Amino acid sequence: MSLECTPSIIIDEAELEESFVRASGPGGQNVNKVATAVQLRFDVRRSPSLPNAVAIRLMKLAGRRLTADGVLVITAQAHRTQERNRAEARERLAELVREAAVPPKPRRPTRPTLASKTRRLDAKTRRGSVKRLRGSAPGSE
Repeated sequence: MSLECTPSIIIDEAELEESFVRASGPGGQNVNKVATAVQLRFDVRRSPSLPNAVAIRLMKLAGRRLTADGVLVITAQAHRTQERNRAEARERLAELVREAAVPPKPRRPTRPTLASKTRRLDAKTRRGSVKRLRGSAPGSE
């Protein structure tokens, strides 16, 4: 079984490492006995499934969830069962990869229009004349 993020990016099951820990949150009396929270680990840096550009963008998107060795850690503990937390963690990983797979739109530098330059200079002139008139007002001594 594998995790399909996009039609071209499929993460193999062997690349995902899951560990179950005790969760805080919902679970009633069960919460102290059963390890329902899931910690999903995915080594972004060494993954053969991800193209280099996608891996770089994913590492930027991950932020605090990325360890120093380039391992992405996703913790899911919103649900009472291990299975639902497991599914949520995998879906969150897939969503992050989908987001990283979209290349950013290149920025096209634009220049100010002649009208906007003229408006700016007119405003500066008006402001300057207001300030100039302040100094010569009668009774300012």
